Amino acid sequence: MILQEKYNDYQIILASNSPRRKQFLTDLGLTFTIKPANVNEEYPSHLKGKDIALYIAQQKASVFNNLDTNSIVITCDTIVWIDDMALGKPENSDDAKQMLQQLSGKTHEVISAVCIKSNQKEQLFYDVTQVTFNNLNSLDITYYVDTFKPLDKAGSYGIQEWIGLIGIEKINGSYTNVVGMPMEKLYNELIKW
Repeated sequence: MILQEKYNDYQIILASNSPRRKQFLTDLGLTFTIKPANVNEEYPSHLKGKDIALYIAQQKASVFNNLDTNSIVITCDTIVWIDDMALGKPENSDDAKQMLQQLSGKTHEVISAVCIKSNQKEQLFYDVTQVTFNNLNSLDITYYVDTFKPLDKAGSYGIQEWIGLIGIEKINGSYTNVVGMPMEKLYNELIKW
């Protein structure tokens, strides 16, 4: 594979605990280590949409200042953007249910920003996918939140889970972006890197 050959002599660091992002990089055939970037994910209040995700992805990358010559770090942040506001990870089950009620019957944007960083350069990019939910009833929302516990997911849902099977009417854009990392764009950026 092209990426395996290109990055054979590199130490790739995935700065995320997300099992979905880990699986994506594994599926690309990359060898990597996981070192989560524990940063405060607050952002300046004037930022909107993609600028929020870009800011947080860059904040995560800023933790890695003394990279070896052959090391690169990959960070990512995903937000759900609806009604001119960002939905991050829910604080608790009630918050998750409220978020899903807000998404019900509407179209929202899933925005993922990625930062690739070495000791010589840094590349930031993002992707936006529009997701339309059917009208969700309170029983479906409660079942999903209580059964799947989506407290680690922006907007309180995983498209790859039960709620995606029964609740999503359509998506416009990258599926992997909605899962949590725009793999098509990441692949192309790694090829060019």
